[in-house]
Amino acid sequence: MAKLSLFDRRRRRVRTALKSRAGGKPRLSVHRTGRHIYAQIIDDAAGRTLAAASTLGADNTGATVDAASKVGKDIAEAAKKAGVTTVVFDRGGFLFHGRVKALADAAREGGLEF
Repeated sequence: MAKLSLFDRRRRRVRTALKSRAGGKPRLSVHRTGRHIYAQIIDDAAGRTLAAASTLGADNTGATVDAASKVGKDIAEAAKKAGVTTVVFDRGGFLFHGRVKALADAAREGGLEF
């Protein structure tokens, strides 16, 4: 078995803990790269994405904290349209600061509970 990177070990640890206390709630999954940030609300029971938002659109500008806040507001709005109000936050292997924190705070302000 290949040795996992620190990022992959952290991601596994976070997801395992989430699944044990999710209680059937959808998961707000965040992924970030150097250029963009992505958010999805995933129903793990059904295995499908309920809502998604990212900085890939023409009105968003790259990977800044402000862009992450915009994605957080967009994902909260998309979740309301899909009928989702409560989620569990899955930061993956990313640390909860900077862009990831900005996205989470904006999603909370937009009405998502986690």
